[in-house]
Amino acid sequence: MSEKVFDRETLLDLTVNVIPFGILVIFFGGFILFNPFGFDSVITGVQLAIIGVSAAGLMILTYYSGAAVSKAESEAEAALEAEEAGQLESSESVADEA
Repeated sequence: MSEKVFDRETLLDLTVNVIPFGILVIFFGGFILFNPFGFDSVITGVQLAIIGVSAAGLMILTYYSGAAVSKAESEAEAALEAEEAGQLESSESVADEA
């Protein structure tokens, strides 16, 4: 069975990075289509590299932060379930003694 890395709640938490990514895509497209500073291979390459590296970094950071959040949530749920199971066992033993 394949286990999902991100659940629905984690994906909703990560949607805040859609807007900055969209802004980077708009700038990337704008610099290619409209070429506001003229064409110079070095300057244009540096411009697009800065935007591209920023977009790639944002996506990588989003993935790893989502994985960390998902892992922390699953660990917290497991700890809560273990705590509840421990309380149930202790209450059952107290009831058996009475």
